[in-house]
Order: sequence, then C-alpha cells, then structure tokens
Amino acid sequence: MMRLSRPPPIRNLRVFCVAARHRSFKLAAEELYLTPSAVSHQMKELEDALGVRLFVRKPRSLELTAAGVTLLEEIEPLLSALDRTLAQVARRSGRRTLRILLPPFFASELFIPRLTGFCAEHREIDIQIDTRDPRPSLHPATADVSILLADTEPQGVRASRLFTLFLTAVCAPQHAAAVARLGSAVLREMPLIVHRPRPYAWASWAEQVGLEAPEPKNVIELDTMYAVARAAERGVGVALVPSLLCEAWFRSGSLIRIFATELATADTYFLVSRQKDAGKPEIRALTEWVLSQFRDPTAAPRRSVGTACG
Repeated sequence: MMRLSRPPPIRNLRVFCVAARHRSFKLAAEELYLTPSAVSHQMKELEDALGVRLFVRKPRSLELTAAGVTLLEEIEPLLSALDRTLAQVARRSGRRTLRILLPPFFASELFIPRLTGFCAEHREIDIQIDTRDPRPSLHPATADVSILLADTEPQGVRASRLFTLFLTAVCAPQHAAAVARLGSAVLREMPLIVHRPRPYAWASWAEQVGLEAPEPKNVIELDTMYAVARAAERGVGVALVPSLLCEAWFRSGSLIRIFATELATADTYFLVSRQKDAGKPEIRALTEWVLSQFRDPTAAPRRSVGTACG
C-alpha cells in the first residue's frame, strides 16, 4: 500500500467534493466563489498528492475515475461529520471563529490598527485573517467574510460598498522643499515609484491635472503597495498611494502629500459574506463593526480611471 508523505490539505478535499458532485470545475468555482483555474489547480495538487487520477477531463465535461468515485463516497461523509463536530465544540465552549479575507495593505493600515475595539466588545469571537491575495475580487469558500477590491459589485453574495479607492501623490519629508520648488517638473526630475498592478496610474493622474504624460528621470517598479509607500517614505522617489489607507502615514509625517489632486480609480472596497450566513451572530457583529468603521457615507461619484490596486 502506498503511504502519503503528507496528507493533502482539507481545503483540497472540500473543493474535490463540490467538483465531483457537479462534474464540472466551472460550476464548482461558482459555488465556491473561486475561478475555474483555481479549482483545476487544486484538483491537480490533490491528484499529485494521492498519486492517482480522480477525473477524466473531456473537452466539455468531467467524469470521475473509479478512484474518484471511491474518494467522494468516503470523504464527503467524513467532512460533514468534521464540520458538525467543530460546530458542536465551538457551541459548547461559547466561542466562535471568524475567517476573514483582506487585501494586505487594507489589513495592515486600516483593519488591524482598529481591531482592538472589536475584540474588546466581542471576546467570544476568535479571528483568523488571510492576506495572501494582494487584490482579492472573489469571496472564497475558505472565508466567512471578505473585503474585496473590485470595479463592480460582487454578485451572488451579500455585498456592502465601503469606499472608492483614490490615489494621492506623495514624497518623503526631506524632499518636500525640492518638490515645492520644482512644481510639476518633479515628474521629470525625480524618480517615479510605480505600483506594478497599476502601470498607467501616473499617466492618468497627469492627464487629470492637465499635465503632459510624465517622462521621469527613472522608474522604480514595485509589486506591493506597502513596498511603494515604504520606498516613498525612504526618499526613493515620488509615489501614488491610497489616500484613506495612508492616513496614518500622513498624520505621522512619514509621507507628505505633494499635490491636492487625487486620482479616482475604478475600484471600490466591498464587504462580502454569503447570503446563508446572514443570521450568524459573529458575522452580523463583524458586519456592523466594519460598516461603522470603514463605510464612507459621504462618498460621491467621481471620475474613475485605472485598474488594479492592493
């Protein structure tokens, strides 16, 4: 008998059960709020871990192999029993666990600094935060609540709009005098820090303020918004950073706003959960808290440009 060097992750087994029931990665993805490619990737991981094929992949359909049929029959009842046991243990102890998916920069700059207030009010709720996706736009099966960044309201879920993402131009304090002296020429004389998921943000910003597209001295391209803000703080160059998410940096003087104009992006933060979970006390409590902390009641429609940001 073959022995596994390491058991496959339970999340892969859960996804397998859904895909096997539907005989479709696409339908499984819709139920789980994943992409079909993510479902396919997880199934490949599971097959590699087990050393057997679970699906016969045809151009327009899926079929279970004999091993796939056996695994579904054996695993699905076990996962259901596991879920019931975990729920019973949680109820007996009076504790509840919330799994939350967040964009990493939103988590570090807004959510976590204010989390002590929620924890103090809800001591019976434990929090698990996932920030692996730099720009989550789908609510996964592994999360109870998500804050997504999307250009349209998520469908098939309970979604509440929080605020639109605006970008503002910043520099380090030591460059403030030089920026004031250079004015718009700063876009030629100083390095421009660029967030890789939004390569045209500076061109859009220049167009909005009536300037020609920047021809910078050099470009520093970084793949996370935290790295962008940190580079600007250290004096590497000028950067476009999220206005609301960087309020603490502005208050501390770590970053200085260098122009009044903000760039309105096409992206909005949404608080998302599943319809069937609406009555759960822990989800209701977190929803009320997030809306009280992060929803912008005064937000008005403004010109939107750009694509992704995290």
